Amino acid sequence: MQKNKLVLILTALCLCTCSTGYAQNPLIRNQFSADPSARVFNGKVYVYPSHDILATEGKGQVGWFCMEDYHVFSSHNLTEWIDHGVIITQNKVPWVRPDSYAMWAPDCIEHHGKYYFYFPAMPKDTVANGRGFAIGVAVADTPEGPFIPEATPIKNVHGIDPNVFIDKDGQTYLYWSAGNIYAAPLKENMLELAAEPIILTELPSQGLKEGPYLFERNGIYYLTYPHVDNKIERLEYATGNHPLGPFKVAGVIMDESPTGCWTNHQSIIQYNNQWYLFYHHNDYSPAFDKARSIRADSLFFLADGSIQKVIPTLRGIGHSNARKTIHIDRYSAIANEGAAISFIDTTNNFKGWKTSFVKAGAWVQYNSVDFGKKPANKILVKANAPAGAALQVHTGGLNGPVIAKIKIPATGQWKIISYKLLQPVKGIQQLFIQSTSNNMVDIDWIQFE
Repeated sequence: MQKNKLVLILTALCLCTCSTGYAQNPLIRNQFSADPSARVFNGKVYVYPSHDILATEGKGQVGWFCMEDYHVFSSHNLTEWIDHGVIITQNKVPWVRPDSYAMWAPDCIEHHGKYYFYFPAMPKDTVANGRGFAIGVAVADTPEGPFIPEATPIKNVHGIDPNVFIDKDGQTYLYWSAGNIYAAPLKENMLELAAEPIILTELPSQGLKEGPYLFERNGIYYLTYPHVDNKIERLEYATGNHPLGPFKVAGVIMDESPTGCWTNHQSIIQYNNQWYLFYHHNDYSPAFDKARSIRADSLFFLADGSIQKVIPTLRGIGHSNARKTIHIDRYSAIANEGAAISFIDTTNNFKGWKTSFVKAGAWVQYNSVDFGKKPANKILVKANAPAGAALQVHTGGLNGPVIAKIKIPATGQWKIISYKLLQPVKGIQQLFIQSTSNNMVDIDWIQFE
């Protein structure tokens, strides 16, 4: 695809709005987002990502990463995400070079009732001192802000991808990357280093390393980071007995993108007794990997404390509310043939995907649908079947109870079909949506009432 054509298409994507917030990966459905820093504050999950936009002539470097601000998102159920809006923008930070479009991966931490947001950017004197990026801090009284940026960046820190960790004894540490991964303790004010930075030298010496994120579990300190072992980044980790190491390389958390997205960036949290990996991929922009979208999947530890490799999913995390639109294109499993996923509108990818069935027996499985305690009695399906088609919906498996048989009229356009369920459904269910005709049918979403 030619660069100018790509920019026009992706610029159109940035101007659209999301039709729903209830499907799973990617988590944010009306804008590009990357480098997610996930945190648990006040019983909710907050995510502080970077915000990819499309560079144009005079606005960033065309064909490269372009970011001018940060949003913050929150969720109480890992399924519905609230956008609290812009919290920091480049031209409202005193020390940032105007129109540099380099607000890369951030982090946020709570300390003594204040929220400290750490972010990299190009300082106004970058050209003069040749030191590239600096890292600044903005402070707020709530996780959503408003955040007030400090007048100057952190002294003696030059790099990107800040991460902050608070140890059990209350000592805070700052990590960042600049060719190597650096670390230093912070003073109590969270704004200054308490000692000279050190290089964490026990990590792989070959290939790009960036994006440090440290957490602790059962006395083991896990330093996670993206690393280019071959051509693109995979997520790796090392373990140690102290926040400053020494660390020992322990394994791979997530393999390289199978579709070639060059970067990845991670954070790992525990929420409601389950661990989760947040990361990114170029879901909405498969032809241009500088426009990314954040994702999340469950993460598990083995008995020896090692991390079980995470396999990316479209289904993601959380229970989908049966009474909200469920996009089955974010499936848990899919038939080997006869079912396929594609964009609804290739000129506006933020309209999402559709599931296409082309033969009888083709199916899609969608897990963890919460019907609640009040039984649902009706199903709505947004579908398009030029020659008409038929579907049935099972719970519990392909051989499980059939709860709906749906005939879709031959309209040649999207239509919402309503059918009474064959039996009421409640509780948490896994669904199988199966074609029972050989005619092609596209499904946008299903919903229960």
